[in-house]
Amino acid sequence: MLLIMLILLTGPRVISGLELGSSSKRGGSRRGKIESGKRALNVGLIVPFSNFLKKNYDKNIGAAVSNIKKNKYMWSNTYSLSDAQVHLEMMSINPSPTVILKNLCETFLENNVTTIIYMTNSEHFGRTTAASQYFLQLAGYLGIPVISWNADNSGLERRSQSRLRVQLAPSIEHQVSAMLAIMVRYNWKQFAVVTSDIAGHDDFIGAVREEVLRMKEDLNLKFFIQAEVKVTKEEHIDKLVDSETRIILLYSTKDEANNIMEWAREKELTGNNYVWIVTQSVIGESRKGTASAKPQFPVGMLGVSFETSSDALIDQIQNALSVFAEGVEGFLKNPRHANSTLSPRLSCMDDVSSNTEARWEEGESFYKYISGSRVRCSQCYGKPDISFLPDGTLRNAELNIMNLRRGMQGSSSQLQWEKIGAWRSWDKDNHGLDIQDIVWPGESHVPPQGVPEKFQISIGFLEEPPFINLARPDHVTGKCNVDRGIRCRVKPRSNETMTDKKNGTQDEFQCCSGFCIDLLAKMAEDLQFEFDLVRVDDPKWGTLVNGKWNGLMAALVAKKFDMVLTSLKINAEREAVVDFTAPFLESGTSILVAKRTGIISPTAFLEPFSVASWLITAFAAVQLSALIIFLFEWLSPS
Repeated sequence: MLLIMLILLTGPRVISGLELGSSSKRGGSRRGKIESGKRALNVGLIVPFSNFLKKNYDKNIGAAVSNIKKNKYMWSNTYSLSDAQVHLEMMSINPSPTVILKNLCETFLENNVTTIIYMTNSEHFGRTTAASQYFLQLAGYLGIPVISWNADNSGLERRSQSRLRVQLAPSIEHQVSAMLAIMVRYNWKQFAVVTSDIAGHDDFIGAVREEVLRMKEDLNLKFFIQAEVKVTKEEHIDKLVDSETRIILLYSTKDEANNIMEWAREKELTGNNYVWIVTQSVIGESRKGTASAKPQFPVGMLGVSFETSSDALIDQIQNALSVFAEGVEGFLKNPRHANSTLSPRLSCMDDVSSNTEARWEEGESFYKYISGSRVRCSQCYGKPDISFLPDGTLRNAELNIMNLRRGMQGSSSQLQWEKIGAWRSWDKDNHGLDIQDIVWPGESHVPPQGVPEKFQISIGFLEEPPFINLARPDHVTGKCNVDRGIRCRVKPRSNETMTDKKNGTQDEFQCCSGFCIDLLAKMAEDLQFEFDLVRVDDPKWGTLVNGKWNGLMAALVAKKFDMVLTSLKINAEREAVVDFTAPFLESGTSILVAKRTGIISPTAFLEPFSVASWLITAFAAVQLSALIIFLFEWLSPS
């Protein structure tokens, strides 16, 4: 493929078997002519091959050109655009590189097209979309802008690396945004991402990460991706099982999703507590809000989709030509392009004049005006105008929210996707969602929690302010108010005094608060567990006495509690029999002394020694000094 690409750019010597001519001449129904004295604007149009739709293609091209003429653009005074100048080529789903090269050379370069409109609604997703990538790369190398509407693998937008392309179809980023909007609506914060080897699976994972980061920074919504799994065989599902996730985003082909869901069902990942949210590629072609489903898919699945029928594709022809017309208007309004002809001089032959160019010099500049255009969408009532982001993707997109449920007609076991709402990127209310009447997994009408079922654990504690404080419940309600903490059980001790009993410490239930209680509440929220908080009978931290533990340690070693909670110090003996969490407080050892009062005596420095000690020290110092002086004088030369 790379060899063919290089031959095109350098100019092949012979292209055998090619009969020059454009498909617009073969149609016979579009007879528009170039107006006298005006320059021709030529556009290339690639659509799916269909003899039955040929007349519809021609009809919509003619209608689109007529609408452009009604707008009376300034360029229409010097340039002419007729339906015959929209050079139509119908291409099969997976054309060979030779066919692509033939269409490019014969139809498009021969007719000096300034833009190519590339449209396909094929749902034959696969691991590669070599034909699409090859064509888009060739157009990019030649400097010809492309206006595309691609339902087949929107995830390949990044991989194609075509800098001169705008996309009229919703992008993979739009699909990810809609999926996370569903999760926000139902307060699902933990999820896993599952993909196959479908082309663009890395882009899908990247889009999920970017959207999670954007929601955290812009909306302060925190999500946790529990697992990212690429499933190509059954054992890969085990990683999904280990994550204990309940919400799963799936990006794969329809056939691959069939296998993945079969493996997931065997691992019990399709039960009533599991929600699978899938992309357009899994749902496939939809018409009027419905689509067929594979038998292995469980009821209650959710998905995002957009219309990919032939009618939807044909409707986009007018939008694509309108974007082109707006781009021409903006380009020619600029005085720097006053002398531009908007006619590339590209050729596949080497026996041409020296006026030909290897890459259209004005292509990049013209693309900027196409990507910056803003047009009213045809048959899009109440929707924003069509415009594009800097990377060429559609700025405002609408996606259908689909729900897998049993069909209303035919067999009761027949499953089908049905539209239950919509997601609109421009609508800020409810994060763009408008949903109703969802059938949840197990045909329930209540959404799953999205997290594993809560489990119960028993926790022992010892009170020690400020880590754990005890207080009596509210005397009116008998409950623990917000300022009093959470409910905990306090068993009476045999050594409690009468004063303790009068103060109510023998009550069965108290209110616990403090730093450790706050940590416990946060862990319970994040890890989804419930607990019973009980004060230990033996009010000791726990030491080893005659080979046996007492206090908290004894209760934990004897497995009376699943864990203990208090300001328990970590030491080697305790670490040998129990597991500690990471320490949350480092406390050093300090020595405190009373501060002296009054003025310090000038002779205070003499107080450490007695008078006799100081006299002996002075006598020794004098004798030593005399000896040193004597030796110095005796040994010095005269």
